[in-house]
Parts: sequence; C-alpha cells; structure tokens
Amino acid sequence: MLKLRGFRISNYHNKVRLALLEKGIPHEEDDKCMVPLTDEQRAASPMGKVPWIQDGALKLSESQAICEYLEDAYPDKPLYPTDAAARAKVRELMTYLEMHLELVARRLYFEAFFGGKVSDETKKEVERDLAKGVRGLKALVKFDPYIAGKELSYADCAAAVHLPLISMSSKICFGKDALEELPQVKPYLKMLAERPAFRRVGDERKAAMEARMAAAAKK
Repeated sequence: MLKLRGFRISNYHNKVRLALLEKGIPHEEDDKCMVPLTDEQRAASPMGKVPWIQDGALKLSESQAICEYLEDAYPDKPLYPTDAAARAKVRELMTYLEMHLELVARRLYFEAFFGGKVSDETKKEVERDLAKGVRGLKALVKFDPYIAGKELSYADCAAAVHLPLISMSSKICFGKDALEELPQVKPYLKMLAERPAFRRVGDERKAAMEARMAAAAKK
C-alpha cells in the first residue's frame, strides 16, 4: 500500500493528502515526521522536505512530482482534464499559486505563525511581489465553481491549502488581506470545505496546529 510521509501542518503534505483522498487511493499516512529529517528519511527526500511517498520500490519527493505520479499510476479517477490545453491551464494555475504567491508569502510565516520577526524591508518586498502575483492569478482563475473551471482538479487541492495561509499571513503582517482583490476566494473555500476530503484534511490540520501550539506552550 502507498505510504505518505510528512506532517499535517504542512500545506504541501495536505495538498498530496487531498489528492489521495479525492482519487480514492488506499494509503497509509505517517504524519509524525519532524524537520530536520533523519539520514534514513533523507534517502527518500534528499532536500529534507515533506511530503514524500513510498509506493512499492518507489520513493518520491516534491508534492507536484507526487501528484503527477498519482495521476499516471492511478488513472481511474483523474484530477486533470482530458483535454491537453485544459490540463496545461491547471498546471499553469498551480505554478502561479505556488511560485508567485505561496512561496512569496512563506517569507512572512515566521512572524505570522511562529512568533518570530520579519524585517520591514522583507515585508515591503513580499507585499510588492504578492500584489504582482495576485494580479497574475486574477487573470487565470475561473471559480466556475472550481478554480480552473467546472471540474475539481489538482489546482483545487493546491488552492485549498495555500490560499488560507496567504490570506492569514498578509492580514497579520500588513493589516490587510493580500487576496482582497479576489472576493470569490471566501465562498470558494467554503464550498470546498463541504467536500468530505477537504473538510477532513482541514480539521486534521487544525488539530495538528493546536497540538503543536499546546506543546510549545508547555516548554
């Protein structure tokens, strides 16, 4: 049986978990991995990141590579459109979400979620680059009702885990939501949360975060 390794606070772990659940792929989840990874774990994830999977002899890291593998190896319930152009647009959306928004906002997480401090210079750079990324994303999203169109796709698995963090971190650090130009986001995320897989992963992420905060408070 396929094994997923990581931890439930990780949005990239949760992106893969959503894909596994929506595709109905039987799997075992080890959500207790810790960073830095052990030497044995680095054999499966050489950059020391989560998530990674093991499927038979295959060990595979990087969430997008994992999603591509899942689509090829478990094609019965696809999360990509059949049309090549539509598939490309889903991949384009995921690139915008992750490269031009989430990885930009990630520079705020230390202050927004972990009690650290980010320099004013960094905040200015992030605010500028997020605004640019949002403008790009705005030109691509559909919300019809899903982010790439009428069918659920991998882009929704990515959006569901990244957009809330982008919104929360920008509100905490800037006093305003970087996604305010996309008012469709809130009803869209609410709609996704009505799906059992998305509700389950969201609840598990919240529980994991609360457990981590409680453990930190005891130290």
